[in-house]
Amino acid sequence: MRYDLVIFDNDGVLVDSEPISNRLLAAYLTELGHPTSYEDSIRDYMGSAMHRVHELVLERTGQRLPDDFDDVFHTRVFAAFAAELKPVAGAAEVLARLAVDGVPYCVASSGSHERIRVGHRTTGLDQWFDASRIFSAQDVGRGKPAPDLFLYAAERMGVAPERCAVVEDSPLGVRAAVAAGMDVYGFTAMTPAERLAGATQLFADLGQLVDLLE
Repeated sequence: MRYDLVIFDNDGVLVDSEPISNRLLAAYLTELGHPTSYEDSIRDYMGSAMHRVHELVLERTGQRLPDDFDDVFHTRVFAAFAAELKPVAGAAEVLARLAVDGVPYCVASSGSHERIRVGHRTTGLDQWFDASRIFSAQDVGRGKPAPDLFLYAAERMGVAPERCAVVEDSPLGVRAAVAAGMDVYGFTAMTPAERLAGATQLFADLGQLVDLLE
């Protein structure tokens, strides 16, 4: 393989959580008096850490979200995950193949550690990720599109940025990977290809990934 480390985004790449979380985020913001459609949420917040939601609402309206916004939102999301969440088709097979081939991999997500773990336990992907392979925007402070999270993950895994491949499905994630000096493979199953401009390569089927990386 051309790379010494494969860094996966989580939401939308490994677990099919983006439709669930963006539906709930749009509904909650609207409930709080900030009318937001599902399409608005996908456009503005997909792939971002929670601080971006707070920042954009404050910038656009001059109003701060409630102090318990994150806790209430995550309670709703985790309840929906328990009922609806599934792994992205092909995710388990890709992880199994990387493990068998001895290719190092990890996850670097804008979501919290709790959100990552809940998603992995619910979908059965937790068998592929011990604590040493999980990195969150919580670890670095600045989420995507800043490169900090990907650089932190590479450093912790002991791999130079230029030897890393990132798998992303959001424009913010692609920008972060490019800023980190890493090749990035844009997953277009949910995101239109034109929104992932700047990716090293685009693909629509997770089952294709390992062959693309070789």
